[in-house]
Amino acid sequence: MSEVPEISLRAVELREVALPLVRPFRTSFGEEREKRAILVRAIGDDVEGWGECVASEEPRYSEEWLDGAWMALERWMAPAVLGQANGPERVAQSLGWLRGHRMAKAAIEAAVLDVWLRKARVSLSDYLSGVRDRIACGVSVGITPSVEEMLEEIRGYLAKGYRRIKMKIEPGRDLGVVRAVRGALPDTPLSVDANGAYTPADTPLFEALDELELMMIEQPLDVEDLMDHAGLQARLHTPICLDESIRSASDALAAIRLGACRIINIKPGRVGGILEAKRVHDVALGSNVPVWIGGMLETGVGRAANLALAAMPGVTLPGDTSASDRYFSEDLTEPFVLSADGTMAVPVGPGIGVEPLPGRLEACTVRASLIKP
Repeated sequence: MSEVPEISLRAVELREVALPLVRPFRTSFGEEREKRAILVRAIGDDVEGWGECVASEEPRYSEEWLDGAWMALERWMAPAVLGQANGPERVAQSLGWLRGHRMAKAAIEAAVLDVWLRKARVSLSDYLSGVRDRIACGVSVGITPSVEEMLEEIRGYLAKGYRRIKMKIEPGRDLGVVRAVRGALPDTPLSVDANGAYTPADTPLFEALDELELMMIEQPLDVEDLMDHAGLQARLHTPICLDESIRSASDALAAIRLGACRIINIKPGRVGGILEAKRVHDVALGSNVPVWIGGMLETGVGRAANLALAAMPGVTLPGDTSASDRYFSEDLTEPFVLSADGTMAVPVGPGIGVEPLPGRLEACTVRASLIKP
């Protein structure tokens, strides 16, 4: 990529949006009926860029939450990147003094990176050295009241072409449900995701799940328990995939060296941005550990970035980057559509290749704030 002049931002706009979900999404740490998100619009002299903060309303998935992210972005992060020359690498430098808040940092970095790439007329996929123009897609299925309802939902997704089904589990809704689904769908690629809901005392449960030919068991134990994950992985043939435990490239390297996992789920918000997500990918690729791109019920803004990340060479497993209609009756951007072969196109335009539809954005906006130097 040719050298691009650094961008001086004139303003940063924050918008909180709320989109109803087409069906409630339940995991081991709660249920969501709508998607609330913060969109960050970075405004340059002649170009704009977009990023999405994936922090949830409550600090359940991580220690971050939406209102805290809004405050951090408005009070500290946006002012830190205004009025100075900005390349994408400089965002992390400008915000390095601010501890944590990875999801908020990821959103403002994404917006600046989008501005920079749009100015250069380079796609995010090309910037990340993507090697494919279509991405194999899986889907995440929330906890349902009954096995019958879960099977009905799963069969609907399989009929649309999704190539991998991930089932959320929690204590009391785990082995029996997974056995029933595996019995009904013996040839379907299945995985389970516990979101850290179990302890090492539940090892017999995971040994029983180990017999069901799953693609992976995602984040079975607490986020801090790398050593216990290593002990559990040593007892299982099924690969453990780490999600919440991986918050940086150094975390990924530590987990791989400890034998705590054999697969890594990459979410740019969780690790602090697209650039750190690329570094996690590179660490895993160098260790021959497969990765995939996870999802956080993103709008089209975040989904576009995830598709670009999924084009990287080490992303060899279907991720959670499902079609827009999996979550929303109407997305913020032009909808992302799943092809009959279970793939989705990577955006090819400059930057993330999409932007919010103005009318839809206005209709979904809950609050807005414009920050200037």
